Amino acid sequence: MGPGSLGQMNGPLFARFVTRAGLPGDASLCQVVSAVQAVPYGRPRVRTAEGVIGEWKGTCSTKHALLARLLGERWPELQPRLVHRVYRVSRSSVRQRYGAEAAGAVPAGGLTDVHRYLVITLAGQEVTIDVTFPGDRAWDGHRSMCLACGDGRDFPAGGDPDADKAALEASHCDPQVREPFIAALALASSLAASI
Repeated sequence: MGPGSLGQMNGPLFARFVTRAGLPGDASLCQVVSAVQAVPYGRPRVRTAEGVIGEWKGTCSTKHALLARLLGERWPELQPRLVHRVYRVSRSSVRQRYGAEAAGAVPAGGLTDVHRYLVITLAGQEVTIDVTFPGDRAWDGHRSMCLACGDGRDFPAGGDPDADKAALEASHCDPQVREPFIAALALASSLAASI
């Protein structure tokens, strides 16, 4: 069986995802990226790729974990790699992008967050994919997407991406400030989706 064969295309997670997303079994790369991006933003109780499919919501961490696994099953030649970015969040940037309610969760001096995104190798080039928020511009299938975070320092994920991200959060973030911010983003995203 070749790379486009039905056996590889319908790996366990891929088959469950395309069924839940209403995609055909031979869904294209762009269709899969768009479908993961369309999953509502919110923290699933089970913070895994399977949790996103089961609860049909996810954050930057879980949605990109799902996308990395889907691409790894269906298009391993893309070499999907998770990356974490430590960056500063300002109240004004959140107000501009997500509105006053979400901005209210950011302290006057800002906060530090850790964002997860994905890098693939496409036609010999590194391409950045960020499917965090459903309302952001869709991927064109060729060029890097804009990240749903500000400038910062990038850390390629290792063999245990969740442990890597947790370690970055523990060393850079204040959970008493970060958790309300994540909840505010989920609320802002759900309100935007209902408009």
